[in-house]
Amino acid sequence: MAKKQAVIQADETVTFINVFDVDPDKQQELIKVLNEGAAKVISKRPGFISASILASKDGTRVVNYAQWRSLDDIKATREDPNAAPFAKKSAELAKATPHVYTVSSVHSV
Repeated sequence: MAKKQAVIQADETVTFINVFDVDPDKQQELIKVLNEGAAKVISKRPGFISASILASKDGTRVVNYAQWRSLDDIKATREDPNAAPFAKKSAELAKATPHVYTVSSVHSV
């Protein structure tokens, strides 16, 4: 099962955030697909650090927040044929808006 805690790092890591607009009746199915893809493929890829799946309370969005060692690791993972079925199923369920970020700062207690 997935770890219950991930550390957001503001260093040389690269952050991939994919926001999915989804029909509320498909939100849980999308989450299941993303979790399965993370468990079976994404978490085993070189450069993977962590992934978190967030569900909006109103059911209309899902956010996939993942940290990687490098942009090249993200690109290689997106081109991995083992990841393709999960990407295809996600695209059938929701409209995705992926972007790559650098964490500028982290504030915590």
